[in-house]
Amino acid sequence: MKIASRIAWIAAVLLVFALGITLRTVPYNAFHGVGFDETLYQQYTTQLLERGLGGYPSIVHDYMEYQKTLPGSILPPMRFLFIGTAALWSHLSGLEPIRALGQVASGFSILTLVLTFVFMGRAAGRGAALAVTALMACAPTQIHMGQHALVDGFFTFWALLVLWLLWENLQRPRNPLLLAAYGAGLALMVLTKENAAFVYVAVLAILVANRWLRFGTVSGPLLAVTVLGPAVGALGLLALAGGVDNLVGCYQLSVSKNFTLEHAIRTGDGPWHRYLVDLLLVSPWVLVLAIGAFFQLDRERHRPQLYLALFIVASYLLMCNIRYGMNLRYANMWDAPLRLLAYTELCLLAERFGLRRRNVWLAVAVTALCIYDLRQYRILAIDYNRLYELIPEILLRAQHIIK
Repeated sequence: MKIASRIAWIAAVLLVFALGITLRTVPYNAFHGVGFDETLYQQYTTQLLERGLGGYPSIVHDYMEYQKTLPGSILPPMRFLFIGTAALWSHLSGLEPIRALGQVASGFSILTLVLTFVFMGRAAGRGAALAVTALMACAPTQIHMGQHALVDGFFTFWALLVLWLLWENLQRPRNPLLLAAYGAGLALMVLTKENAAFVYVAVLAILVANRWLRFGTVSGPLLAVTVLGPAVGALGLLALAGGVDNLVGCYQLSVSKNFTLEHAIRTGDGPWHRYLVDLLLVSPWVLVLAIGAFFQLDRERHRPQLYLALFIVASYLLMCNIRYGMNLRYANMWDAPLRLLAYTELCLLAERFGLRRRNVWLAVAVTALCIYDLRQYRILAIDYNRLYELIPEILLRAQHIIK
């Protein structure tokens, strides 16, 4: 690489990260209140600071007793990694729990940018690393998670980490460090949120499909770690809950009460294409380009794209069938895969039209997508001052589709 090109590359990377960090750390939304879910995370974090790790079973017990008295579901305290990380940061920094939660969410949204850059660079090359990271820096749903003390952006980091480490293990089988990191990633993902089940099923689908799509080599140790990693995470949850009865009872209460929660009934249901509609409302051009690329992927040329497309499809099939359990926040983990597919479609269009200055055209196109997504975020989160939940009614009202 020539010196001038290298300097331009480094400058572009620094600019993308500076923009992404700014959008996640500087208050950039019109909703300044504390949402219902954030209040619960604040409560659990405060209780953990007061009672210590040994008192976590009592936190779970108190939740179960309170949940029994409610007509609907509230989120359980078993999303421990988010709560525990915030409690640790609150203890070290002296911040109030709600501020610690917000900084953890923001910090891990930034770490997701770093992980995206590394993952895309390793799997799809330098151009994809810069382009996809730029698109992630400006993604409305990513910015939204970085601006609020919610678990979903935090969970996205762990889900994407598992996907990257699985990819690396498929490329370099039987590497003990990679296997250990992959197992740890699976365990920590299980400790983060129950949505880990969706990611895990998608991981299994990838391992099965590898026989035909040949992403890499599936080794015996890789299969063993794929089983052991989540098992370790589940054991951690058992210890935190204080036993099998508490853990099972906690989740049973949460799930069963969700079917009577008015908010979930009103906003969490819909047809199988509900997520496509939500994504179209937030980042329409990214979704259209990603769908276009999906039908043009070549097994030899586009292995990383096929890998991540399979992840989206496998997890989507489960997530779109959860009654009263659909929300665009849960689709946060698809943002990086969708943006890789969108960038791939731009590359395919450049090839089809035989553009001579391909890199310049791609740079302009990616910049235009970033600007459009930032415009979408301004419309949703600033012009419309009630954006907290990413539900269709709010997304439609914010864009004056319904009034």
